[in-house]
Amino acid sequence: MIIDAQVHAYELDRPERPWAGFLHGPAEATGEQMVQAMDTVGVDGAILVSPFRLYRFDPSYAIEVQAQFPDRFALVRPFDPRSADIDGEMRAWAALPGVVGARIMLPDPHSVSGDDPGYNQMLESAARYGLAVNLLCWGNPPLAAEFARRHPDTQIVLDHLGLAQPFEPPVPDDPFGDLPRVLELAECDNVVIKITGACTLSQERFPFPDIWDPVRRVVDAFSIDRCLWGTDWTRAVHMVSYVEGVEAFRVSDHFSSTDRAKLMGENAARVYGWQPAGGH
Repeated sequence: MIIDAQVHAYELDRPERPWAGFLHGPAEATGEQMVQAMDTVGVDGAILVSPFRLYRFDPSYAIEVQAQFPDRFALVRPFDPRSADIDGEMRAWAALPGVVGARIMLPDPHSVSGDDPGYNQMLESAARYGLAVNLLCWGNPPLAAEFARRHPDTQIVLDHLGLAQPFEPPVPDDPFGDLPRVLELAECDNVVIKITGACTLSQERFPFPDIWDPVRRVVDAFSIDRCLWGTDWTRAVHMVSYVEGVEAFRVSDHFSSTDRAKLMGENAARVYGWQPAGGH
């Protein structure tokens, strides 16, 4: 069983569902196209994250895709920390088919304090309704740690290794420079880490030999049971192909078969309480 811990799907920009911004990737990445890509390389299911850059807090397209392919996708959506009824919105979200999580977006994490009422309400409500919280918080690991300690009953999933990742070449000179601070989050038992988009941090071509030492440091700090693999497709489209993002981990000799099974599927199934019924 292989579960991609983060993919995005979106349709062409149109008046009925206009884009709110720009997302690196193809002109569209529909549910059908995402399933075709998954089928090509034997990915059984994926956590479908409604893309904030295009749809902000509107998850309607992701809901449509999951309804079309309920055996292949589970749902995560971003929430607005300034909403007047975060708890009610999260309760309604949790009641929908296929929903497994919420997402906190912190594109500028240094502008947020650990006692921010909106973000703390999101974390509290997520625990109340049994949702994991995907946390995008690169550049300020201490803030993520404070959220985790304030909400020990909330399952937090740290997005993308907790590191800033490029949307297109070139790769930064020291892409893993902030990793030591990220590894301190392993002390928080309620935090798991997504090794998503890792291949986009490589200075070398497939099979990306320079990422494995940092990835091993992550696994050693958090343990294999608290690590989730994923591609962050389609954000990574200008850096690596979907096939490369999957195969780099599937053929790597850096993991035993048991650890690879955990990293590429079993852990995501446990953390999100979901597994695909269809696929390969």
